[in-house]
Amino acid sequence: MSVQSQTVTDLSKVFALPEQTQKRPKRLGDHLIEAGLATQSDISRALATQSTAHARLGEILVAQDVLSGADLLTALCQQWQTECIDLNRFRPDAALIDLYGPADCLRDGLVPVQRVGSTTLIATARPNEFARQSERLTALFGPVTMALSSEPEIGAAVTAQRGYWLAQRAVNRVEPHYSCRTMVSYRGRLLAALSLVIGLAGLIMWPLTGFTILTLWAILTLAATVALKGAALVTAIRHGTTPLPSAAANRTDVPSIGRLPVVSVLVPLFREQAVAEKLLKRLARLTYPKELLDICLVVEASDDMTRRTLAQTELPRWARVVTVPVGDIQTKPRALNYALDFCRGSIVGVWDAEDAPAADQLYHVVQRFHNSGSDLACLQGQLDFYNPRTNWLSRCFTIEYASWFRVMLPGMEKMGLTIPLGGTTLFFRREALEALGGWDAHNVTEDADLGIRLARQGYRTEMIETATLEEANCRTIPWIKQRARWLKGYALTWAVHMRAPSALWRDLGPWRFLGVQVLFLGTLSQFVLAPVLWSFWVLPLGLPHPAAAGLPSPFFWSCVGCFVAAEVINLAIGALGLSRSGRAGMSGWLPSLHLYFPLAALAAYRAFFSIFAAPFYWDKTAHGLYDEAAEPQAAAPHAPQTKRTLTPVKTDYAEPIAKASTQSLPRRVSAAGQTR
Repeated sequence: MSVQSQTVTDLSKVFALPEQTQKRPKRLGDHLIEAGLATQSDISRALATQSTAHARLGEILVAQDVLSGADLLTALCQQWQTECIDLNRFRPDAALIDLYGPADCLRDGLVPVQRVGSTTLIATARPNEFARQSERLTALFGPVTMALSSEPEIGAAVTAQRGYWLAQRAVNRVEPHYSCRTMVSYRGRLLAALSLVIGLAGLIMWPLTGFTILTLWAILTLAATVALKGAALVTAIRHGTTPLPSAAANRTDVPSIGRLPVVSVLVPLFREQAVAEKLLKRLARLTYPKELLDICLVVEASDDMTRRTLAQTELPRWARVVTVPVGDIQTKPRALNYALDFCRGSIVGVWDAEDAPAADQLYHVVQRFHNSGSDLACLQGQLDFYNPRTNWLSRCFTIEYASWFRVMLPGMEKMGLTIPLGGTTLFFRREALEALGGWDAHNVTEDADLGIRLARQGYRTEMIETATLEEANCRTIPWIKQRARWLKGYALTWAVHMRAPSALWRDLGPWRFLGVQVLFLGTLSQFVLAPVLWSFWVLPLGLPHPAAAGLPSPFFWSCVGCFVAAEVINLAIGALGLSRSGRAGMSGWLPSLHLYFPLAALAAYRAFFSIFAAPFYWDKTAHGLYDEAAEPQAAAPHAPQTKRTLTPVKTDYAEPIAKASTQSLPRRVSAAGQTR
């Protein structure tokens, strides 16, 4: 007898096929009380929670530490008159998984196991939702019957069979014409390099003409960016700030929201052994109900360092590990794409490994989405640092972030411009995020790119007045490397969306199209041509400027006026940003930004070299060097707090992924990338 036929025979002995009845003899709560697994007060408390939360009763009881996961699974089997199935013993049929869809299996918490005669056995972790899927299941498989398993085991079974397919999907989720994977080819980089060489040769042959042209472009882009900053400053002052209601911190606003949804937050980790334990302590302060909190710690299969650290860390029930298999490229957006399929929430967020979000942040996010239309697809929170006074570099970085997140982005949003997203404290309606194909796995500033794609598809992004503290990168060389990655991503993002300028114009309209040009092309031009602008410092020294002879005198001195306006506006934005972030005492450091931004010019040259040499290389920034300067306030007393260490839950899909079958869709190898 073959292994397959033996498996079918064993299944037919265990399950009453094909005439298994799936009746509910009693409610789960009644069954648990009769079995002595819960008290009436436990059930009443869980039902009260369920009245304001989109969560199953069993999940709530497990989150409240009334039941273990194993006890719940046993109770559900007795309630639904079926059996638990060991998916390690009864391995699901890969062809049946393909028929339903691997990603759909993960989303719906089920997996087709085997056909037994004319009936297909389906393992599910959500028996009360099985009937909702029955029409589709029956259409695909014919007669079906149900067995129970846990979501981690179902996830492991799916990835064991279709891990490679899921990994390839993560690489190619975004449509080709929106992804830089189809743009940065070897031939394209060769042509770009050749154009650069020709330009440099022309500059050498006709230095005065070339320098004058560069000066004119530098002045033009400076004037454009000054106008954008000035308009954003005026708009931000006019609209002021919108403080979040304090009610969101203590759940008195729950009736206005209705039933709270499950919120999944992806936390990508790479070589983060120094911050893993601190991260969990920071996230434990969140006041959002733990039964509705789904923290996915996303790690790379090749990152043994972080995986070992997490294996030695006792995870709370609301946190789990999702391991991303080795692939052609290894970037943060690829990891986010892969983990997206494992999320349970209707709202999906992103935090970085070193983040310390405000305790009530998720309440504010849920309330804003609830009170807004479906066209609001993304909320961008504010970022700040918990080590702003480590050194001069951290002070300047803090001023820059205060200017960007407290003044520039709010002003641009009110002006109706497209917002380039930050890499963390982002929250999405899951449906919208999946409709866009998630993140571009090849773009090293996947956040900025996603902001443009959201706008092109008609979605809105709003700023929200909730802050996340993170660690300021305050070492010079790592700072330059990090900024180089950001500028490289800006260049790739601009190039991708401008390969069809007319389509971008139609999607965004003239006003937002112009905003994209000023923000992306203007920023890149300013950093690359910074030495050209610095050359004007010879004027106060009484020295002749090379371009003075080639420019009309009124125009030349109007350029000098533009420089003065730029300095005044930059100082005003910095002062307002510091005031709004509660750091007005740091305003004395504003003039020192003259020495800070030249570092970005060095980063720009590194960025353009990297585009030619390694366009998808993700220059990893080390975290965990500086801890929080001051502990945030303790979580509010209403929040469900864990009073003892929770039993760790097996949620790491690393081993099944390592053994993933390659019997999947035809291999599609993208352009080679580098590890982070």
